[in-house]
Formats: sequence, structure tokens, C-alpha cells
Amino acid sequence: MNYKDIILPHKFYADFVIMDKIILEIKAYSGIADEHIAQTLNYLAVSCNKLGLLVNFGKERIEYKRLVL
Repeated sequence: MNYKDIILPHKFYADFVIMDKIILEIKAYSGIADEHIAQTLNYLAVSCNKLGLLVNFGKERIEYKRLVL
């Protein structure tokens, strides 16, 4: 994996990649944390995709965040 002309020692593992365009990250926590947002944004940057969906099933209601890079 190459990012900003640096070869990364490992690959990223997004939960789902939809139609080679959308990163879908699934969580089951009490809320969406800043770390989850940062992780999804990093996945977008490395994959050169523009749209990410962060979905959390950890609450009584589904909570989601749409992230655009």
C-alpha cells in the first residue's frame, strides 16, 4: 500500500467497499467516536475513494455519519 509516496507496512481492511467507490464501516459501540471518524477518513485517503459511510448499531437506534473526502 502506498500513501503520500510512502510504502505502508500493512494494508487497510475496510469492513465493506461498495462498487469500488464507497467505504462502509460498521461499528457496534455506544456512539460514534472521533477515532471511528478518523479511521474511516484514513481508509478514504488510502483507497482514493471520496465517500465513506460510518454506521453504528450499538445504540437502540441506528446512527450513521456520511464522510466526504
